[in-house]
Amino acid sequence: MVRRHTISILLENEAGALSRVAGLFSARGYNIESLTVAPTEDPSMSRMTLVTSGSDGIIEQITKQLNKLVDVIKLIDLTEGQHIERELMLIKVKAGSNHQREEVKRLADIFRGRIIDVADNNYTIELTGPRDKIDAFIKALEESLIIEVVRTGVSGIGRGNKSLQA
Repeated sequence: MVRRHTISILLENEAGALSRVAGLFSARGYNIESLTVAPTEDPSMSRMTLVTSGSDGIIEQITKQLNKLVDVIKLIDLTEGQHIERELMLIKVKAGSNHQREEVKRLADIFRGRIIDVADNNYTIELTGPRDKIDAFIKALEESLIIEVVRTGVSGIGRGNKSLQA
């Protein structure tokens, strides 16, 4: 059975580390659905959150191959336990008429989004949450109102005492 997996990777913060991880996926024909990377509290390490899909066998193969990379310190498949996932979206929408402005403000409030920029004919909204919440917000908007969408991809962390540390 093919499932979506969120893999969190602690790796050395060095030039080429991201390229080696992406190269591993591309060389084997695996798809990366989402990828986020940033330094951790220790500037010598970065944390990468990668979302991919595959059967249990394929995910096991991916994690074994990732563990072989010299830059990878440690990794965990967050999907194997309780975890929290969030994504950030910035979306620019038309808001020229009073009706459009009110409708966009109402939807932003319902989804707990924030209007972070107001122009003559558009609003830019910031929305954070799980992927399905972001998708639902986009579906709730009239398609003709959407000007531009930027999404960060998933960031994830284990719940409770579960953590990824060197």
